[in-house]
Amino acid sequence: MAREQLLGCSGLAGAALACCLVAAAVALRCWAVRGRRRALCLASRQQEAALEAMGRTVQAFRRQNPGLDEESVLALSLAQLVQKLKSQELSPEVALYSYLGKAWEVTKEINCVTNYLGDCKAQLAEVVRQPEAGGLLYGVPVSLKECLQYKDQDSSLGLCQNVGFPATEDSVVVQVLKKQGAIPFVQTNVPQSMFSFDCSNPLFGRTLNPRNYAKSPGGSSGGEGALIAGGGSILGLGTDIGGSIRFPAAFCGICGLKPTSGRISKRGLKNCVNGQLAVITSVGPLAKDVDSLALCLRALLSEDMFHLDPTVPPVPFREGVYASTKPLRIGYYESDVYTMPSPSMKRAVLETKALLEAAGHTLVPFMPHNIAYVMETLTASGLFTDGGKAFLEKFKGDSVDPCLGELIIILRLPNWMKGLLSIILRPLLPRLATFLCSMKSRSAGELWKLHHEIEEYRHSVINQWKMLNLDVVLTPMLSPALGINYPGKVTGAVSYTMLYNCLDFPAGVVPVTTVTQEDEKDLQKYRGYFGDIWDLRLRKALKNSVGMPVAVQCVALPWQEELCLRFMREVERVSQEAKKQA
Repeated sequence: MAREQLLGCSGLAGAALACCLVAAAVALRCWAVRGRRRALCLASRQQEAALEAMGRTVQAFRRQNPGLDEESVLALSLAQLVQKLKSQELSPEVALYSYLGKAWEVTKEINCVTNYLGDCKAQLAEVVRQPEAGGLLYGVPVSLKECLQYKDQDSSLGLCQNVGFPATEDSVVVQVLKKQGAIPFVQTNVPQSMFSFDCSNPLFGRTLNPRNYAKSPGGSSGGEGALIAGGGSILGLGTDIGGSIRFPAAFCGICGLKPTSGRISKRGLKNCVNGQLAVITSVGPLAKDVDSLALCLRALLSEDMFHLDPTVPPVPFREGVYASTKPLRIGYYESDVYTMPSPSMKRAVLETKALLEAAGHTLVPFMPHNIAYVMETLTASGLFTDGGKAFLEKFKGDSVDPCLGELIIILRLPNWMKGLLSIILRPLLPRLATFLCSMKSRSAGELWKLHHEIEEYRHSVINQWKMLNLDVVLTPMLSPALGINYPGKVTGAVSYTMLYNCLDFPAGVVPVTTVTQEDEKDLQKYRGYFGDIWDLRLRKALKNSVGMPVAVQCVALPWQEELCLRFMREVERVSQEAKKQA
């Protein structure tokens, strides 16, 4: 009898414990849901208040200056704007409010601005009060990707857990911009977590491509690309870990540069995952022309940056390299034989090759070896060595934006499931199977081995490059812009950009042509190299793009940003001259 009573008591205790655990789990879930709702409401209110303040500021300025021709200000190139500001032919106030007004109008259409930096008025007053201080960007309004920390403002990355934690100081690049006379005035949208080349998140919503609202502006610097292409900014700063500057530049028809990772300071940059060193982020500029990118780099590569961040090599901008007119020896390839180029991508490279040859440059076939190995093993394993654990931590209690595609689902699978699916899928979907296997968690020893393999691969490509005595390399750039939500569903298509993040080579994009009716017709025959789900989706993503911009990618060896820009400027020159003649 006593034994039965004891067992009964144990059963009741177990049931009570189970009920307590269930109740605790429900409570935690409710708490997480309430937390997410609070973050969503707070971010939404902050954005709404910022845009309202932005609108009031613009309208007040326009009432006080009824005859001002803002369009003539917006039509100036960056070089022209700087010249007029320094000669006092144009006031910094007029430049700032002209761009502030345009940015306000543009974001109402495409939702690219997340925050108005109201203290730009204080920076404006500082610039006006000390014109003698000058600076290479004196009085120039500059937009910032939301991840570049700005004092008293959130850098949410589109994640709820980052809302309500404003930065305590400006990032180093923001400090340098201010010392150079620039006026940061808005922050721009990013995809949730920044691990996507689309641009949407639950906090601020979706950013549209200003050239076609059915298309993505690219990412993760998508808000920057869209704002600049829409005319709401003349110069912006973004970041790039797999193409995040180059995709928005190519999709929106502007220029962008990804420098070598250590050339520009990353102090104060908010990352989704810290400590990942296999594939390293770069900070770089976006603008409508190459000369503007070069001017921005001149300003950033200053004693101010070297003093604020001594880890950056103290190498100023090398004017002689950028100004050189010496003919170049250029490597090129039409395809990386991993992602089949769209008809317009291939045409862009071949037309640019012909124009460069006509201009006196030498073009040599060149192809970095084993790009599949880079994509499926080196970068996938490097980015998710812990199986995605640190990345997934950022999504606790959060909803997942559709722009991330299947990434979160894959990362949430246990190692054994990833391994099993890899075996099952390999006969039909070899690329996806290899990616699944690469995204399993690894030991420290395996990570060290991976870092060594990346280092060895980098040196092998440099040896290939040097054997052909190349100055620079011309490659295709994924374009035109993909349809909304497609970037997260065609992971393999990042091969043209991700290669140069793994190599840590400087790379930039320049728009050279647009999609024609003939390109659109030829796209119907597109099947890709593997005929798998990524290839099929990519063809759908590229459809209905007549008139959209198409870019090429320009690459140089590490620390040769000036040479990369010089090559980009030459590509820009020959393509623009060809358009004028046509």
